[in-house]
Amino acid sequence: MRHLSLSALAALALATGPVVAAEKPNIILIFADDHAYQAISAYGDTRKLIETPNIDRLAKEGVRFDRALVPNSICGPSRATILTGKYSHRNGFFNNTNSRFDGTQVTFPKLLQAAGYQTAIIGKWHLVSNPTGFDHWHILPGQGRYYNPPMIKDGKQVQHQGYTTDIIADLSVEWLKNRDKNKPFLLMTQHKAPHREWSPALRHLGHDKDRKYPEPETLFDDYANRGIGVKNQDMTLEKTFTPLDAKFTVPAGLTPEQLKEWNAYYEPRNKAFREAKLEGKELVRWRYNRYMHDYLGCVKAVDEAVGKLLKFLDDEGLAKNTLVVYCADQGFYLGEHGWFDKRWIFEESVRTPMLARWPGVAKTGIVNKNLTSTLDLAQTFLDAAGVPADKEMQGASLVPLLKGETPKDWRKSFYYEYFEYPTPHRVIPHYGVITERFKLARFYVPKADGKPDPDYWELYDREKDPNETKSFFADPNYADTVKELKAELEKLRKDFKVPDQMPKEAYGRLFMPPKKKK
Repeated sequence: MRHLSLSALAALALATGPVVAAEKPNIILIFADDHAYQAISAYGDTRKLIETPNIDRLAKEGVRFDRALVPNSICGPSRATILTGKYSHRNGFFNNTNSRFDGTQVTFPKLLQAAGYQTAIIGKWHLVSNPTGFDHWHILPGQGRYYNPPMIKDGKQVQHQGYTTDIIADLSVEWLKNRDKNKPFLLMTQHKAPHREWSPALRHLGHDKDRKYPEPETLFDDYANRGIGVKNQDMTLEKTFTPLDAKFTVPAGLTPEQLKEWNAYYEPRNKAFREAKLEGKELVRWRYNRYMHDYLGCVKAVDEAVGKLLKFLDDEGLAKNTLVVYCADQGFYLGEHGWFDKRWIFEESVRTPMLARWPGVAKTGIVNKNLTSTLDLAQTFLDAAGVPADKEMQGASLVPLLKGETPKDWRKSFYYEYFEYPTPHRVIPHYGVITERFKLARFYVPKADGKPDPDYWELYDREKDPNETKSFFADPNYADTVKELKAELEKLRKDFKVPDQMPKEAYGRLFMPPKKKK
C-alpha cells in the first residue's frame, strides 16, 4: 500500500492548478448497503417488486449502468475499494471478520481535500478504523442499528432518535446547508439500509398490503450441475432465516411507543403464521414474502432519502454543478437460488446498481452496458474534479462513458475475488474472470499445507443459462472457451498484481484458532 504525506497529497492534487469553486463540480455519492438492482424500478425487474421514483430520476436525468460489477462482493471490502480505487489484495481490507482499514493510504477523499474540496462522510462506515480524509464525519459504529441509533460525530459519541435512514438523510442536508460555500464539496451519504435484518421505518409497515410477491424462477433451486460450494453454502431462506430476520424477535433500540406500533403490525401476522404450521415449500414462500415486505420497506425509505437530497440540490441551485452517483456496495439475492446475502461471482451479487447524473456533462436517459465497476469511482470523481489519480489506483474514469463515449481500450473482461470463510454463510473463496457472456471461476479452500481442498473450476454461460444454474466447464464444446478465459484470467491477475498466495488473515476465521470453551 502506498502512503503519502499531506504535503505530497496536496502537491499531487494541485498539479492541475488551484481549485475555483465555480469551476469544480460538487460530488455526492449516495451509497446503500445491500441494495439489489432488482429492487430499483429503473432496472426493470420482471417481478416489479417496487417503485423507486427518486432513484429512477437519476436514470432519467443521467446514465444507468447496467453491468456495474464489484471486485469483492461484501460490504467492508467494497467500501475500501471505493475509497482507494484498488482491489482488496492491494488495499488490505479482505473481509468483514478481521480486516481493519489502513487509513494512512491514499484515498480519493484525501486527494480532493488536498485540492481544496470540503469533504464529509455521513452514515455507515463499517471499516473499523476512524475515517481519514474528511473534514467532517458522522458515522454509525459497526453495522449500526435501524432505530434510535448511537453515532460517532468527529470522534465523539452522540445519540439520535428516529429511523436511521431518515437521520442520515437529514444530517446530510444539514451539512450541506452549513458547509463552506466558497469551496466545492464531496459528500458521501451512506445508508445502513437495506442491510439485514431489514427493519423498515414504522410508517412503512404494511406498505405492500400483504402482497404475495412473484417468485424468482430459482427460488427452489436444487443446486444440481454445480460444485460442492454452491451445495454447502449457508444462506438460504429455508435453513438460514433466523427469528430476528422473520421479525419474531424485536430489534434493538425501539422505544415503548415504537414497540407498540411494531407489535400492532407484526403480532397478528406472526400469530397467523404460528397457527398455520407451515412446512416445506410453503414455509419458504412465507419467509420469502416476509423478507420482501421488510427489505422493500427499507428500500422505500432510502428512495425517500434520495428524493430529499435531490430536492435540496434543486432548491439551492446546486443541481446543475453537482455530480450525483447512486450505488450499493454490491448486489443482493432477493430469493434467487433460494438465497439472501451476496458474496458469489453470480450475477445477483456481483452486479450492483449504479446511476449517475451530471447536468451539462453526462448524457440524459441513456443505458450503458459496458463492464464498469465501483473500482472506477475513485478515478471518476478525481477526473471530474480535474485532480490526477494516484498511480496505484486500478480502475478507470467513467467520465467518457457519462459523456456517451466509449474509449477504444475499455475493458472487455473483469477480475473478481472473494475470501471470507467459513463464517458467515460458508461461501468458499473463489476468483474468476467475467466477460459480457461468460464467467470462469476457480473455487478453493486454502489449507495450512498450501494444498487447497476443494479446488475446482466452473464456467457459466449467461447467454445459454441466464440464471447460472449449470456449469459448462466439463462440456467439451466449451474447451476453447475455457482455454481462452484461463489465459485472460492469468493476464488479469498479473496486471492487477494478485499474489499467488494470500496472507492467512485474508480468509477471516479459516486460520483463526478455535475459541476456548469456558
